[in-house]
Amino acid sequence: MRLVTWNVNSIRSRVDRVLAFLDRSETDVLAIQETKCRDDQFPTAAFEAAGYQVAHFGLSQWNGVAIASRVGLHDVATHFPEQPGFAKTIIEDGPDLLLDVVPPVEARAIGATCGGVRVWSLYVPHGRALGDPHYTYKLAWLEALRTAAQSWADAGDAVALMGDWNVIPLDTDVYDATAFEGKTHVSLPERAAFDAFGEAGYTELTRKFLPEEHTYTYWDYQQLAFPRNKGLRIDFCWASPALAGRASAAVIDRDERKGKGASDHVPVIVDLTD
Repeated sequence: MRLVTWNVNSIRSRVDRVLAFLDRSETDVLAIQETKCRDDQFPTAAFEAAGYQVAHFGLSQWNGVAIASRVGLHDVATHFPEQPGFAKTIIEDGPDLLLDVVPPVEARAIGATCGGVRVWSLYVPHGRALGDPHYTYKLAWLEALRTAAQSWADAGDAVALMGDWNVIPLDTDVYDATAFEGKTHVSLPERAAFDAFGEAGYTELTRKFLPEEHTYTYWDYQQLAFPRNKGLRIDFCWASPALAGRASAAVIDRDERKGKGASDHVPVIVDLTD
């Protein structure tokens, strides 16, 4: 079975590219991030015509996650247990009014069972800046996910945690580590939160098969980042112990960053044996 994760940066802008990729890559399950649309705006009919079932969770033009599968799609969940929410606005003249308000859960996680594998499409919060409330939210989000992931591993479930993690685990996962000093993605708490999935027994499959330094999955649109190979490695797949042994290969499809209308991320492919 072939699993793929891809931050498409607007599914409506790139649906033709995504469907063309699915056709030539023989993908069985695609975990999609940053769909940037509501559920009623997702091009479900186009995916169904290509032979894929779709589960999507999107609330607005921000965030949005989906799973497309041609090997079955069951038991859809639009958040993981205890997933924290985030309040985008602060009432400056009345902070006490927020005390009883539960921050809304954003469209950043969707899970489904596909071909016997529990696949999660994840769009980890960015963090914005060290000390920003969004940074605190990011760490809490990752910790809640790790706790859930530990319980799934302990239960012996075959789980793939796939997506845009917005964490640069190693200095060699960025074109220039000094460019990120004092910023998010490389801070020690973020890296520790990412590494905690390994401590929970999970294996990061792309690192296992693609250990080469300066291997990237994202290139900004600005300053000719792609031609100059100024990239980041931030898209990953953590596999539970029950799944990791089935992994046979991983590929980063760098060519998908080329040409008109490309996303700033590329597909990350993981192959599993039966």
